[in-house]
Amino acid sequence: MKKLFLSALLCIMALSASAQYVDLGLPSGTKWKATNESGFYTIDEALNFGDNLPAKWQLEELRDHCSWKWTGNGYKVIGSNGKFIFIPAEGYLWGCNDYGVYESGVEGYLLSSARKGTGETYSLIFDAQKVFVAYRPDCQGQSVRLVQQ
Repeated sequence: MKKLFLSALLCIMALSASAQYVDLGLPSGTKWKATNESGFYTIDEALNFGDNLPAKWQLEELRDHCSWKWTGNGYKVIGSNGKFIFIPAEGYLWGCNDYGVYESGVEGYLLSSARKGTGETYSLIFDAQKVFVAYRPDCQGQSVRLVQQ
């Protein structure tokens, strides 16, 4: 009986861990976490997420291979398979000295991993009119959405 209970518990734990990531039917097979990590991160802080932080090309793939529907406070991002994630317009934290959150509810930023050897970081940036990927300063706290290969 204990073995059966333990096996069932392990199955439930495995299913809930994998359910946190959504397969949007992207060409690379990348799965995106269902929610952002809590808070804002500079690249130095975000590097603690390791390989689960999306690369620039993964941000571009998300932008290019999904439908984006503005909801008034973020985007419903719909994959080719009909599954979706919601990316809220959480704004950004200005300055390393915590000068406050700007553009909350209006703009959103998702931080990429640093490009190896350069320290360059990029972000998926969006508002109600546009979604693009651009270079962002390191001293700006941004949202983080993790990926899984």
